[in-house]
Amino acid sequence: MKTTRRTFLATAAASAGAITILPYAGMAAAHASNMFTTDAGDITVHPVSHASFVMETPKGVIYVDPVGSPDDYADFPAPDLILVTHEHGDHYNAEVLTALVGAETALITNPAVNGMLPAEIADGAVSMANGDSMDWDGLGIEAIPAYNITEERKNFHPEGRDNGYVLSFEGFRVYISGDTEDIPEMRRLENIDLAFVCMNLPFTMDAAAAASAVSEFGPTYVYPYHYRGRDGGTQDPEEFASMIEGDTEVKMGGWYGEGDLG
Repeated sequence: MKTTRRTFLATAAASAGAITILPYAGMAAAHASNMFTTDAGDITVHPVSHASFVMETPKGVIYVDPVGSPDDYADFPAPDLILVTHEHGDHYNAEVLTALVGAETALITNPAVNGMLPAEIADGAVSMANGDSMDWDGLGIEAIPAYNITEERKNFHPEGRDNGYVLSFEGFRVYISGDTEDIPEMRRLENIDLAFVCMNLPFTMDAAAAASAVSEFGPTYVYPYHYRGRDGGTQDPEEFASMIEGDTEVKMGGWYGEGDLG
């Protein structure tokens, strides 16, 4: 892993416990990074905004659905791996990807995004469909279905098109939901240590559905994310946290700046 001032601070803070809250430069005061200590090594999660985040891991630096501006990522180490879940503008931005993908960066997307990538980054990109799995430099990656099941929402995320992902770091398993409703494939997940679960309306699901699913598959930690919605569809992460049954610990990432919900 590349060493930066942030990784140095994260390492120094590790002795404080399994999870350390780390404010970081370039973001609103509400944003914070969380460190998770695993048998494979420390994993530090940096929320960026909405559905975009960065993970510094023993296998390299991973960007998930990076959008916005390339400047939003200037304080982070360059990515070794970028994952894109689907084509919507809050998850896929061709200009941002082109700016971020370097000569040694691996890029994994769902098939629909793979077919629309700019030529300069398309050649080395890997397409994963629902149910596919692969090994990337010792990191297990599974493409998990992500889709709508409510009839009037099926056009947003049709079944079979979009991905969630499960990443396996020598036994520490991370689930990234992408945009999905409360689907059976999510409820059947097993041995998830860290989850990122979306919620908003009308595009995904409400806080109650998300909490019900999380209560069933029981991750050790969960981030509610992607919770800004349309026409009153924004979901309350605190309400989500209050409805979870079991021992799952909820982590609040500070995904939005002040006044950025609505």
